[in-house]
Amino acid sequence: MSRYLNSRYASLKAYVPGEQPKGEFIKLNANESPYPPSEGVLAAVSGREGSMLNMYPDAACRALDSALAEALGVESENIVCSNGSDDILNFCFMAFGERGALFPEITYGFYEVFCALHGIDEKRAPMHEDFTLRAEDFYDAHRMVVIANPNAQTGVELPFDAIESIVQHNTDSVVVVDEAYVAFGGVSALPLVRKYPNVVIVRTFSKSRSLAGARLGFAVGSAELIDDLRRIKFSTNPYSVSRTASAAGVAAVKDSAYYEANCMRIATERDKFAASLKARGWYLTDSKANFVLAKPPKGRAEDIAAGLKARGILVRYLGGELADYLRITIGTPEQMEKLLAELDAIC
Repeated sequence: MSRYLNSRYASLKAYVPGEQPKGEFIKLNANESPYPPSEGVLAAVSGREGSMLNMYPDAACRALDSALAEALGVESENIVCSNGSDDILNFCFMAFGERGALFPEITYGFYEVFCALHGIDEKRAPMHEDFTLRAEDFYDAHRMVVIANPNAQTGVELPFDAIESIVQHNTDSVVVVDEAYVAFGGVSALPLVRKYPNVVIVRTFSKSRSLAGARLGFAVGSAELIDDLRRIKFSTNPYSVSRTASAAGVAAVKDSAYYEANCMRIATERDKFAASLKARGWYLTDSKANFVLAKPPKGRAEDIAAGLKARGILVRYLGGELADYLRITIGTPEQMEKLLAELDAIC
């Protein structure tokens, strides 16, 4: 680092994204969709909006907000869009984290980065050996509560009733539910937005809508909470959603049937792949996401990940508390068959 860096950030440990390699790999390390965007999305980004890149986009994202509001059964005032759900989550930590943040012991790595970045006091809720959580550990937090549901590293889901009870027991704090993976078999907490003023749902187009490269995410909440997030957005980068990303988002919402079918295909393949690993002696969490968290019956997870990379397949080795596990994104049936064959050769 340079000697000019603000001392506040000298010890900051940045988030480490999944490897984006050069060359040909079967890429199962970043929880991307293996399926391309819909034809409607491809047409939208190559159409009128694509030819107007010399003009600023609509900072208010009115067309996209309207499309999402209609699809989700809320009003446009209940939605704010930005440059990926990471951007939205950052706004949440800035807007609602003044008294601190509480999130699970093992979860999405960006939460602790946001706390360090903004000087927010963090607390962690413990996990059981099977990576499940107790709703009671989030009660009366007196600080912002953030829960990725299904969990971003384990795929394990807290039931809807548990999420609602957490919201009910934190009336003086905002509860942020990060639903990046909910489309693959989880149950959304969206109905809680209509019942409680202190809940924000955060979603992304990266996983279920095949738009990881477009960088598009949004939040749903009460008009007052969304106004808070808009205040942060318009104080940092009001043009955070490009013309092409916004057009792609609108088209993706309209093409929901295509994406819902893909999510079902991924969930079916996940369960099939999980059963194959279990038959080979692997331990797996009960994932409701587009990945599995798997512990091999023998051998070091890190060595297995390295062996797969040498054979042209990338999976995620997370290390730390999950040093015995591999997080494996679900690809196409052909990709998963290839992975199983290589795992049999290595293990």
